[in-house]
Amino acid sequence: MDTDTRGRPPGATDARLGVTELYQAHAVGLIKLGVIMLGDRTAAEDVVQDAFFGLYRNWGRLSDPENALAYARASVLNGCRAALRQRIRRERRDLSAVADAATAESVESIVLLSEEHRAVFAALRRLPDRQREALVLRFYLGVSEEETARAMGISRGTVKSSTSRALAALGRMLKEES
Repeated sequence: MDTDTRGRPPGATDARLGVTELYQAHAVGLIKLGVIMLGDRTAAEDVVQDAFFGLYRNWGRLSDPENALAYARASVLNGCRAALRQRIRRERRDLSAVADAATAESVESIVLLSEEHRAVFAALRRLPDRQREALVLRFYLGVSEEETARAMGISRGTVKSSTSRALAALGRMLKEES
């Protein structure tokens, strides 16, 4: 295998710099996405870390480094989906964990979020995955419809309909609670 003067494979520095810049610019937003999807900051940070590690490993395979952010967003969404599936399997094995997980909130979350915010986040977590993902990407992170579609692997029209349905459902849930 070829190496540079420091013994690294060719392109390793480019990957490190590219991933570092992307991480510095977008990690906080991606962690927010993960927190909303998973309801757990530590798990969200793990998912984002895994996404950036995967991006680093596959940097040389990117046909266009401009697509790196879309790749990272899609990786975070996929990681959240996998974490949720894993959580569901674990909860099915331990039925008592289901009751605990449904009512448990971290002390930090309780202190940081107002009652209104908690109600919105609780309602968001009750939405179907696709609707929740579309809302979070579009309105919480401010991602365009086109970028949301790419990150979720769906059409732009599906993003629009999922977002519309999610907003209507969220409105109904919040109205019922008040």
